[in-house]
Amino acid sequence: MLTVREALLQGTQLLEQANVASSRLTAEVLLCHALAKERPFLYSHGEDELSELAWIHYGRYLHQRMQGTPTQYITKTQEFYGRPFRVTPAVLIPRPETEHTIEVALERAKDARTAVDIGCGSGAIGITWALESGSPVSASDISPEAVAVARENARRLGANVDFAVCDLDAAFATNSFDLVLSNPPYIPHHEGPQLQREIREHEPEIALYGGPTGVEIYERLIAGAARILRPGGILVMEIGYQGESRVRAMLSEPWTEVETKHDLAGWPRVLSARLSKC
Repeated sequence: MLTVREALLQGTQLLEQANVASSRLTAEVLLCHALAKERPFLYSHGEDELSELAWIHYGRYLHQRMQGTPTQYITKTQEFYGRPFRVTPAVLIPRPETEHTIEVALERAKDARTAVDIGCGSGAIGITWALESGSPVSASDISPEAVAVARENARRLGANVDFAVCDLDAAFATNSFDLVLSNPPYIPHHEGPQLQREIREHEPEIALYGGPTGVEIYERLIAGAARILRPGGILVMEIGYQGESRVRAMLSEPWTEVETKHDLAGWPRVLSARLSKC
């Protein structure tokens, strides 16, 4: 039976041969998952032999990753805003750049008493807002499977979030919220073949593609936000790099104070606006 050190080296080599990015780190994560240990264990117990069960699990995880399955779907975990979120193929894997939606909301709507996360997926945005702000949150998604994942994340993390299975804002009453948060699908259909294999073949299409241009859903999202926000409420949306000008053009009257936040790579990432008080 292989030692921990040998298993790590062998896994790294297999992933490199399969052209998996960050092969060493990925092997570490998968081996930790197989052993149910943290990364320091790999180096403090390098001469320990793997049990047969751990080797079977590790081998399966390596095979899945070599076949294109994202690491997060194998470990069923992705960190967001410093918290571990459960993820499955029913939900989009939360990205670090999506944390900018929370940052913008904290800047522009820190006094919001009620908020809603539309198209919640894993619940990362809405749950994080509930925990950071201490205010109750509602969340919706058109996918019952996604809502089930988000509900479990809220329970496990102790967040006060209510969930609805519906299309966008359909389940919510007029003038109900001080803050609307959303990371809607925004990739144009024609860009699908250019996406990484892990994204193209494994993440849910309904959470990825926003139509022929990638911005089609924003018109309905913005109209729905205008309906369910109270006067003076804030809308915060993640956008694709190619959609800023077209989405921004949709934020005319009754929207004011339209702002763009760029991500660390310099791309426009978050659009926010205030609903007129008049």
